[in-house]
Amino acid sequence: MEQLRTDRRGSTLYIVVPCYNEEEALPETSKTLREKMHALMDRGLISEESRVMLVNDGSSDRTWELICKLHEADRLFCGVCLSRNRGHQNALLAGLMTAKDRADMTISMDADLQDDVNAVDEMLEKYYAGCEIVYGVRSAREKDTFFKRSTAEGFYKLVAKLGGEIVYNHADYRLMSKTALEALSEYSEVNLFLRGIVPMLGYQTGTVAYERGERVAGESKYPLKKMLSLAVEGITSLSAKPMRMIFWAGAGSLVTDLVLLIVFLIQAGCGSAFTGTKLLVFLVILFGGLGLTGLGVVGEYVGKIYLEVKHRPPFIIKQIVE
Repeated sequence: MEQLRTDRRGSTLYIVVPCYNEEEALPETSKTLREKMHALMDRGLISEESRVMLVNDGSSDRTWELICKLHEADRLFCGVCLSRNRGHQNALLAGLMTAKDRADMTISMDADLQDDVNAVDEMLEKYYAGCEIVYGVRSAREKDTFFKRSTAEGFYKLVAKLGGEIVYNHADYRLMSKTALEALSEYSEVNLFLRGIVPMLGYQTGTVAYERGERVAGESKYPLKKMLSLAVEGITSLSAKPMRMIFWAGAGSLVTDLVLLIVFLIQAGCGSAFTGTKLLVFLVILFGGLGLTGLGVVGEYVGKIYLEVKHRPPFIIKQIVE
């Protein structure tokens, strides 16, 4: 283990930061990352060839302009510009795949600096100890609202119960070695959910606990609508159990109908008049809702198959500055 630690010491690190309309946050983010990278270089933890790779995800503000200016002023910063907005997961993948051939390891984090940059030091130590993947895991969620905290924790538990592999309270703050990135490049899924794909890679992993802070500037790019969309993407990308649940719900409804039919026949045989108008309306609404829900879930999977068979690229890189 000590030999591995010695061999890896001073590896090239690329910090990959997806950016979408982050012109307000970039000045402070770049300053903080510059200080951290130089501190790591001074301690000999990373090589002088290490970089901060900022990925412009089709921003409509001055984000790409600022990235280019950062690159011109300091060779520490390099940039990747996508041809259009492709979403956080695809922008992150674009950065990782671009950095794969340039770095020994990458660390992905958001541009808002809510991920504690000081956790990078411990991530590097675990990498030098032999870990190929190191997950940044939130130690607490006291700063979140009750709604956000309960829904987020419920999502992790639901994915686990449905059979998906996911690290509890981990988002996309992680270190990945070149070996892990090479393995990730073998996955050609269009419906991307990196939090679920990365644990499938195997390899030796570690975790680093950190406390998530407040956003440095600007507004969150993940409102409730996008969070729900990501949750649906994650569940349907990792598990087929929802479709099995539809089957059992349908089977249960048939059994319920059979039992009700027997009850009605017995009541009719006993001479008891039965007015089932209200019950009929209830059952029509209930099973109509089950049917529509089932069609919706199946349609979600069919839609994913439709997108996958087209083999469209998850992103197109317009320009790279380095």
